[in-house]
Amino acid sequence: MEKRAYGSTGWELSVLGFGGIIVTDVDPAEADRYVGEAIDRGINYFDVAPSYGNAEERLGPALHPYRDGVFLACKTGRRDAAGAREELERSLRRMQTGHFDLYQLHAITSDEDVQRAFGPGGAMETFLKAREEGKVRHLGFSAHSVHAALAALDQFSFDSILFPFNYVTYEHAGFGPQVMEAAQAKGVARLALKGMARGPWREGDPHRAEYPKAWYEPLADRAEAEMALRYALSLPITAAIPPGDIRLFRLALDIADAFTPLSATELAAVRAQAQAEQPLFAQAA
Repeated sequence: MEKRAYGSTGWELSVLGFGGIIVTDVDPAEADRYVGEAIDRGINYFDVAPSYGNAEERLGPALHPYRDGVFLACKTGRRDAAGAREELERSLRRMQTGHFDLYQLHAITSDEDVQRAFGPGGAMETFLKAREEGKVRHLGFSAHSVHAALAALDQFSFDSILFPFNYVTYEHAGFGPQVMEAAQAKGVARLALKGMARGPWREGDPHRAEYPKAWYEPLADRAEAEMALRYALSLPITAAIPPGDIRLFRLALDIADAFTPLSATELAAVRAQAQAEQPLFAQAA
């Protein structure tokens, strides 16, 4: 599995990350198998959040035997210092670890989110104290809004941003290029979400029941998924996190193992296809 630099931290991450949602609501033995399979395939980047159901309770024990050799990211949805501290400490216990390699503000979506997190008594106070304590090593955030992402990047020198870098939103809706440019200019590592997303679920889509952990329509066809994931990995990113379904994760592993950047002809075809799809996000989101 190809690895790429995570900023200037010295870490090199597998170009695919393991999303903790994969192990939500599976039995412990199954979680052990999935994590072991990921490790065997060269994955060293794992991401989880307390909002992913019981993912922390499942991923913590499964990942424990490999913890020293992996880059573990977690998140908090709380914007206040006390709430962020509570979630951090609980996540550390559940994940059976003394520190997170990356701790992130989860799903920054509005000016209010940014103001609360960075204001007096905000979550960033906990982030900075936890970094001093050695409980977190690097700081980042995830966002599904261009405006909020740019505002957060202006507030602090984050180590990374986790953002939907997706072929349809990027090429059709113009959602992402400005975030990519700003993050690169500030030396902030880019991590990709939704790389294998087509768009919103369509009304009455019979396939929706097949992917209960996906709130958007994932690309399950090999050719389409390969086109989309290769597009994301051809961007200047460190890694991409596939949908939280073990079947789609395995598909992404196979695609990533054979990854080559898109040719000019392939890129033109991807851009044309993007125009025919409904974007999952729009620039004004």
